[in-house]
Amino acid sequence: MQKSVMSQVQTGREYAKKWPLRRELAPLFIEFKVIKATDLAITVMPIIAMLTLFMQLNYLGSDFLPQAIAMALFFLSLPFQGLLWLGKRAQTQLEPAMMHWYKELHGKMVANGYQGQVNSKNPKYADLARLLNDMFEKMDRAFTKENL
Repeated sequence: MQKSVMSQVQTGREYAKKWPLRRELAPLFIEFKVIKATDLAITVMPIIAMLTLFMQLNYLGSDFLPQAIAMALFFLSLPFQGLLWLGKRAQTQLEPAMMHWYKELHGKMVANGYQGQVNSKNPKYADLARLLNDMFEKMDRAFTKENL
């Protein structure tokens, strides 16, 4: 089922909020870098777009209005692209090796007293984000260090 672009962007925003931004996960998953870059782009790119538009119109004149608008729209689209990627990633099923690690991690957490639900049929990256977030919040530091 194809999702609309706006619902995929909303899913990306929710996924970015759910994903645990921990340095331990940075070498294992690309989400850390994408979320950090998207957050920075949401903050900085509107300013850069306005500066680009202003500078080009101010120094080159109104003859360059189409190019200035195109560049400003490009800069404004960068955070949008990051959110689209995150939305797509959240709905992507885990690869077999990652699914095995997901189930193994959940089993170890249950053995240590965790009582959360697991999506055993087709876990997605959003489910992995929820499990990792629970691991960092509810498990002790020794458990997290041992399993990463």
